[in-house]
Amino acid sequence: MSATPALPFHDLSREQLRQLVVRWDFSPVHAARLWWYVYGEGVTAPAAMPELPARFRAAVAHRLDFARPPVAHEAHSTDGFTRKYLLALADRRRIETVLMRYTGRVTACLSSQAGCAMGCVFCATGQMGFARHLRAGEIVTQVLHVQDELRRLDGAARGRLRNLVLMGMGEPLHNYDAVMHAIDILRDPAGLAIGAGHITVSTVGIVPGIIRLADEARPIHLAVSLHAAEQDERAALVPAARKWPLPELMAACDYYSRKLQRRIFYEWTLIEGRNDTPAAAHAVGRLLQGKPAQVNLIPLNPTAGYGGAPTGRDAARRFQHVLAEYGLPSTVRQRRGIDIAAGCGQLAAPAI
Repeated sequence: MSATPALPFHDLSREQLRQLVVRWDFSPVHAARLWWYVYGEGVTAPAAMPELPARFRAAVAHRLDFARPPVAHEAHSTDGFTRKYLLALADRRRIETVLMRYTGRVTACLSSQAGCAMGCVFCATGQMGFARHLRAGEIVTQVLHVQDELRRLDGAARGRLRNLVLMGMGEPLHNYDAVMHAIDILRDPAGLAIGAGHITVSTVGIVPGIIRLADEARPIHLAVSLHAAEQDERAALVPAARKWPLPELMAACDYYSRKLQRRIFYEWTLIEGRNDTPAAAHAVGRLLQGKPAQVNLIPLNPTAGYGGAPTGRDAARRFQHVLAEYGLPSTVRQRRGIDIAAGCGQLAAPAI
């Protein structure tokens, strides 16, 4: 008879861990201390937790798996602000996580799937296809890896992990339950304590997921990848729009904003000569005018599977000026890590 496999520790919420420990006839106090060792102090093995009783350490070492995906490869941008990590999962799938440093803070861009089923034509992850969903713990351990990296940096280079964006490999709302469970673990005030206001989930427009976010009143930010303001053009860029057409998507966004009294970030990849014209900007203005919205403009990042070119700075500014005529705030995304394929739409987990 085979032994019961160890449970992945990082899949567990603090309450789930407490219940397990009590079921094993140990004090819940030990569960709380174990949780803090892992999430507060970055300890990776029970043997390195001396304040816990030896019998308890032996039990959790046998019953819980504390393993984290190892780094198969890492790349550093020439500007020194961005690092990309290729993480090797237990089943040999690979995902990418990005650390981006800004003045006084750090943002981690997390993957939610190995590959992606959405097939956005300009996205390297979409071009590689879908392999599988990530478990909650596989999302959580990406953050722990970034925390470990920051501990190794010195002085001003370290910064503070402040923001999490689920904009890496995969469609977060396609893996809704695992993503939200991971976010709950990451937000836990007795652990990493990442504030909900510093977490953004990005979607290509999974309508049921947007409605569920609203109904569950999740206190995180929502970003919607728009890229076109007319149905036919959007479906050509974002195949998911064929299942959830633009009018249905906008109705879900309106429901979300109305129910939660919260604005939505609309992402727009600027592709030279395709969706960066004044006419395209006016279409966005008409679509979003009067809505609680901000438009994030992202000049296209190059990928091997798409031949488009990024919009230039002057055209991006003209686009912004048109949006301003409709009362829509906008920003042009600061490009980071393009030289190491760490920018938006570039993550593809190559074999190294």
